[in-house]
Amino acid sequence: MRFLFALFLCLLISPALAAPTHITFVTDWKAQAEHGGFYEALAEGLYAKRGLDVTIREGGPQVNVPQLLAGGAADFGIGSNSFIAMNLVKENVPIRAVMAIFQKDPQVLISHPRRDLTSLAEMRGRPIMISDAAMTSFWPWLKARWHFSDSQIRKYTFNLAPFLVDPNAIQEGYLTSEPFTVEQQGHFAPKIFLLADYGYPGYANMVLVPQKWIDTNPRAVQAFYDASRDGWHDYLNGNPALANALIKRDNPDMTDAIIAQAIDKMKRYGLVSGGDAATFSVGAMTDKRWRDFYQTMQSEGLYPKGLDYTKAYDLRFMRGAFQNFK
Repeated sequence: MRFLFALFLCLLISPALAAPTHITFVTDWKAQAEHGGFYEALAEGLYAKRGLDVTIREGGPQVNVPQLLAGGAADFGIGSNSFIAMNLVKENVPIRAVMAIFQKDPQVLISHPRRDLTSLAEMRGRPIMISDAAMTSFWPWLKARWHFSDSQIRKYTFNLAPFLVDPNAIQEGYLTSEPFTVEQQGHFAPKIFLLADYGYPGYANMVLVPQKWIDTNPRAVQAFYDASRDGWHDYLNGNPALANALIKRDNPDMTDAIIAQAIDKMKRYGLVSGGDAATFSVGAMTDKRWRDFYQTMQSEGLYPKGLDYTKAYDLRFMRGAFQNFK
């Protein structure tokens, strides 16, 4: 009788234990190849295999990822760059980056094909079109590291026409976006200067998780990390067809050509596999990189002295994933 009673309890309890953990994951923009590894993990069932029921909700120009996470409207989300996570610390919002998909921030400067520009140093003193957002992100770093000046600034309104018609123009861009659009509209390949290759610190395409999840369900956070890591590896090194189908389902404006060039650039420039990922696998972060980012931006007055920058991130899941990966 005791055995039968114990068996009955196991049967009663096991369905609840087996119920997958639901996670709504919101991205920082409309569905695109830059989110491909997450879609790959969903399409291949990698999240499901780890006990997760994941819904990917695409972002857009009106979507504020940290706000959605702070308000509980989404569970996990993408932080576009290190400024997002650091600003959350500055505002005392308990949300942390737990993995960094892009080891290099894809921020670039582009120019027409020209022989007199071969490095960032040679852009000093020349007019450069940048957006308002750049004024509190990469521009202070360009001023500090490469001695650029505010007198060089020209307004970039995300309209490529001024760049296309001016052979002397230099402007900001995103590695997987503006260069391809220039090729399509201008019929020439622009010169690309990836700021990360010149020492620009910081990660990009990070997974942000509220501290409440980290405290109450670290196993789910670890499972999401591990599945996403494997999804990105498969997306860039295997067959991305299933993931791309989901991307185009969510974003009908996405084309095979746009996806293909983005995948090529992510691989060619080592956005996902370079940096700390070369040692610790996809998604890795280190204290040193975060410290360097904070110190660089703090020296330019973007963050106060004494800010506890370590609250921007949590490395326990990277370390756990590395142990599992080995």
